[in-house]
Amino acid sequence: MSDTEPSGNAEPPSSSAESAEPPSSSAEIGWLRAIASGLAILVVGIGGAVFGADRILTNALGLRRTPREYLATALFFVVIIVLAWLLRRLQDRKLI
Repeated sequence: MSDTEPSGNAEPPSSSAESAEPPSSSAEIGWLRAIASGLAILVVGIGGAVFGADRILTNALGLRRTPREYLATALFFVVIIVLAWLLRRLQDRKLI
């Protein structure tokens, strides 16, 4: 009878797995910070990959067309790879 409340209802046994939701941690970021981080990453990505490659193609006049194309392509992929690596590092540190 020690399991029942004064109203007569049985009290559920307490366990360490009572809730399915993980506890809220202080490492979570808010919507405003998430949106700001996303916009900053997009600006850097577009600026470096697209506009940087365009500047190489139009302003690197000391090179012929084919080397400029290779250099612009390499810059594009390097920026994408560096951003992917940076995003993964930021996620590991719970910054984004």
